This record gives sequence, structure tokens and C-alpha cells, in this order.
Amino acid sequence: MTKWNDLLEKNGKVPPWPYPIRYDEEHEIDTDILVIGGGIAGCWAAISAARNGVKVAMVEKADTIRSGSGGPGCDHWCVTPANPHSKVDPDDWAKRLVEHPVHAGQPPTEPLPLAYSNGIGTQIQCREDFDTLLELEQMGGKIRDVDDEYVGAEGRYDDTKFMFSPRMSPNHATEVTIRVWGTTFKPALKKECQRLGVKIYDRVMVTSLLTEGGVQGAKVVGATGFNDRNGEFMVFKSKAAVLATAGNSSLWFLNTELAGYNTFPNSRTKCGDGMSMAWKAGAELTLMEQTGMHMIGTGLKHTWYGGSGDASFENLQQVDAHGKKLPWPLQGWPDGGDMRPSPEGMQKIIQGIKDGTYALPFYGDFPAMPDIERRVTWELMLGEESTTKNITNSYEKAGFNPAKHLLMNFLLMEGNGPANWRTSGAGGLTVDWDLKSSLDGLYVAGGQMFAAGDHSYAASTGRYAGRKAAAYVKQTGESKISRDQVTLEKARIYAPIKRSDGVDWKELHAGIARAMQYFCSEYKTGLLLNMGLDALKEIEEVFVPRLYALDPHKLMRSIEDLCLLTHGQIVLNASLARQASSRPLNFFRIDYPEVDPPDWNKFITVKLENNKVKTGEMPLNYWGDMKTNYEARNKDYTGVYKGK
Repeated sequence: MTKWNDLLEKNGKVPPWPYPIRYDEEHEIDTDILVIGGGIAGCWAAISAARNGVKVAMVEKADTIRSGSGGPGCDHWCVTPANPHSKVDPDDWAKRLVEHPVHAGQPPTEPLPLAYSNGIGTQIQCREDFDTLLELEQMGGKIRDVDDEYVGAEGRYDDTKFMFSPRMSPNHATEVTIRVWGTTFKPALKKECQRLGVKIYDRVMVTSLLTEGGVQGAKVVGATGFNDRNGEFMVFKSKAAVLATAGNSSLWFLNTELAGYNTFPNSRTKCGDGMSMAWKAGAELTLMEQTGMHMIGTGLKHTWYGGSGDASFENLQQVDAHGKKLPWPLQGWPDGGDMRPSPEGMQKIIQGIKDGTYALPFYGDFPAMPDIERRVTWELMLGEESTTKNITNSYEKAGFNPAKHLLMNFLLMEGNGPANWRTSGAGGLTVDWDLKSSLDGLYVAGGQMFAAGDHSYAASTGRYAGRKAAAYVKQTGESKISRDQVTLEKARIYAPIKRSDGVDWKELHAGIARAMQYFCSEYKTGLLLNMGLDALKEIEEVFVPRLYALDPHKLMRSIEDLCLLTHGQIVLNASLARQASSRPLNFFRIDYPEVDPPDWNKFITVKLENNKVKTGEMPLNYWGDMKTNYEARNKDYTGVYKGK
């Protein structure tokens, strides 16, 4: 098969690489705290650590100003029970969210049989989220309607100019979720990092954690990486590290040419690299067996928010082809957190289609909205929520006018993707009350933790982790990195650029994804899972040695593939370890069909010990009393909320 690069080369059309190539050149950086990942959690960790008087370096694979899933923006700042308009107590709210995990800003309704939550992160978010938001405002982030653009909108308070989401606070019963101008956040965070003297290394992919003596499971003393523009090898020496690279968005799927590729609401750079490096260093992970419905726009179906009826389309009445109103959630509905009907409600709508009560296609009736609510939804909610600004811009350029036109709802016409198109679930590193991992010197923030939350969760836990890491480095001494460990990693990373032909990164990614689709799909058995491990082992032994990269960017994609490979192995091992089915975990084993048997109502942990997989378990409430344990470890913290 002729490769695209070969065709370009044959016709003399391969453009020269625009940056100087510095393969094998080594750059060593010494710092107190190394923050790995410059997304929302990483920026906050760097800012918090720097404000506590330690030297900080932050490494980001892309460009910090817009990197990460929250880089383009966000429309809601969820879980601020300490704000002046809140009608709930922060500690009570944290307890309710952990016991009944539903949408972060919405009061729990029906009790769930089990709650695989993160009580530590949730308690931190409920106590410190509003403080984090106020700090962000001081940096230049816009969090309230200071220009009086939306006077009269539902949920706006004229005294503070805060705008609350009515759909996340039915009948204004809670007032914990604030509408915000999230596109202003990331530039403000990067500017603050620079003002505080944080050394930012953009376009650098971190590939491994360095441990004391090069021993798996030992103290983390730094990391390695390389510049994805010039190929230069980077060695970071630190007293502590904060891991904030989030999770993985494309382990089960890859299709970049034939049908389009969109990982919204995840960053394209999320490849499980943090999971991979932590795993190899010996860190403990949990919930790695959980997977969920894929939210990837494939070209075969619209991406999330591509049509009306999803989360940010607040107060938008859905109607059928004849203009008949549908029983679809509006703001203020008890089940309106995700702006979709409950499963029971959706079945009634489907039955209505079958018996002629409703006619497809469905639409969002923008013209019927009051002007102020239409502007809030189109300009603020959709205009500030991550990549939805690109969607609204595209629609407007095509002639769409929300004051005149209805927007089609594609949900029931397209349906869900195939069951084997999965996405990584709530898996991540285990943490203690300092957000320290099972490895000394390694702290965790945001989506890198198990059962993590939203944008504001990443911000508040990043801020907290930076503070705790700073306190740690003030009490710990210097550690030496292992040159043998660095040398081995350098050889591993540069292996693909030593070859000019073989298997390229897209082929390898597609092969890994296909193995996961075949052997770790919706329904699982021990036989299938072991076959999956065998398939990934074959990829590792036969095809990885043939992996080649022609420039530093393709080298980055190649190393991402190796992270995907490791992440897949973790998922398969964790899936084998849970020998029971679980509805909350969306985990079903045909060979263990009993759903949520009491003996398996626990966290299953996995880690490498002497390069052998070791499994363990933790009780669902291993963090103990949340209020008591938080206060015991944060006696000097000053914030808006002073406690009962």
C-alpha cells in the first residue's frame, strides 16, 4: 500500500520541517514542583504552588493559553454552595452529591443503589469552589454580568450581577451553579502563571515519571519528555510533581479521514499519558473498568451540541415537525440537568412517534423564546461553552438566525453509536486528603483523579493540590534522579525516529482501538478480556518495534499511541479483577451476571509492583467523615465559608 508521505515525497511536495531538529539533545530543568499538564487543573496547581512561595515549572503538550478540555471555555461554574445566594450548606451539599451522584448543580432525587464517587474531591470542591471563582475574577476572568447585557434574565441577581442556571436549580431551590464567560478563563490563567514566575514549557510531551533510584513504587523525583516541535529531550528534576493530564478520549475509536473526527467534550491531546506514566511508576488506580457511551462526533453522527436538545440549550422548547410541544426538559424541570428526557420520558416520546402523536424531525424553537432568554442561551451558554462557539459561528455563517429559525434535534434520528464505540469512564489515580497519590511526591488534580468532576472541579482540586504540594516540598529534601532510568526512557522515545518505514501512528492507533472494540465492548467475559490482553501484547511485541515517525509531531502522536496501548492494558486488567456486573459502573460480565452483589460494592484497585499486576480493594467511603477530615487538614485555610 502506498503511503501518503511516499506520494508527496515522490512528487517533491513534502514541505521542509519548519523548526530546527534537535533529537538527542538534552535539556535539564531543576524546580521545586513540576506540574504535568497545563489545562484547567494544571494552571490552578501551578498558580497555587507559586503563591505559596516555591519554584514551579509547568509542562503542556499544546499551548497553555487554550489547551485542555476547558481551554476553549465553559458556560457553567458548578457546585458553588458557598456563594452569597446559595440556599444549601457546602458540607451538606457535598454529602448529598457523594451519596447520590447526579448532575453537579442539581439536587439529588431518587437514591442510587451505589455511589462510586470521590468524596475527597467533592468535599474540596464544595468548600473551595466559590473561593476559586473569586480568585479567577481577580485574574481577569469574567464571572458576572458587569456590563448589564442580560438584565431581566431568569436567574440573574441585580445586586451581585451573578447569573444562575435555572435548569440546575429547579424553582431556585439551590442556586449553586453560576453562568460564566468561560472563554476568558484560560488566557487569564496563563497570564497569572507568567506573572508569578511559573516556567511554562509549551509543546512538550511528558513521557515518564522518574522515581528515586529508578525503583518502581518509590518517591517521584521528576519526569522526562520531549519537545514536539524540535524533538529536544527534556529532563525535569523536582521535589514533587502534580499530575494533571486528565484521562483518555480515543482508546476505542479512531477515524480521522473518512468521516471526520471530533472528541468534544474532550481535548484531542487526552491519550491516557498521565495514566500510563503513573502506572509504570507504580501508582495505584481505581475504577479503570468503568466505560461509558461515546460522545465522539464521527461524521456518521453529530457531535454533542451539534443539534438542539443537549445541555447548554437552556429553556429551549423542543417541538415536533408540526410545531407541537414535546415533553422535553426545560429549565426548572426536576430532571432537566442534562436537558434530555429521563429514560422513561424518552420511551413515552418514542411511543408517541410510533402512534402518530409526534412527528419527526424535532426542532428547538428559538423564535418562541423571550428575546432575553434566547440571547442568554445562544450568546452566553453556547457562545462560552468550549467548542460550541465554533458550532454557533458555523451556523451563523450558513445563514442561521436564532430569532427566525428553528434548530433541528438529531438525537432520536441518529440514536447512539455502536456499543463497541466506548469511552473511558471515571478511572484515575487514588488519592488521600492531600490529593497525594499512592506514590510519595506525586499529587493529583482534576480529571486525573478517579471519579472526577467538571471544569470547576478541575479548578478547585488543582488549586488545592498545588497548595498541598508546596507544603510538602518545604519539608522534604533533595533527591537524585537515576541516569539509567533517563537513558532507557530516551532510547524508548527516540526509537520511532530511527526508522523511516514500517507502521505509522494512525495504523497503530487504529489497531489498538480495534482490539478494544472486539475484546472490551459493552458485554465482557474473562475469555474475551484475556484475548484482549493477548492482542495488545502482540501489538506491543510485533508492531511497536516497527513504529516510525518522520518528524517531532508524528513522534508525539506515536508516543501517544504507546500511552493508549498501556491504558488499554490497565482497563483490561481492571475488568478482569471485577468479577461481578455493576449498573452504576456500566460494567456487565456475561460470566458474572449478578448485578451489584453486596460483596462487590467496593473500589477495585490495580497497580504494578515489580512489573506484575497487583489488585486490591477499598471501601466505597474510604475517606471517612468528609467534613471532619477536610477541616482537620485545612485548619489554616481562609475562605468565604466559615462553617457552621
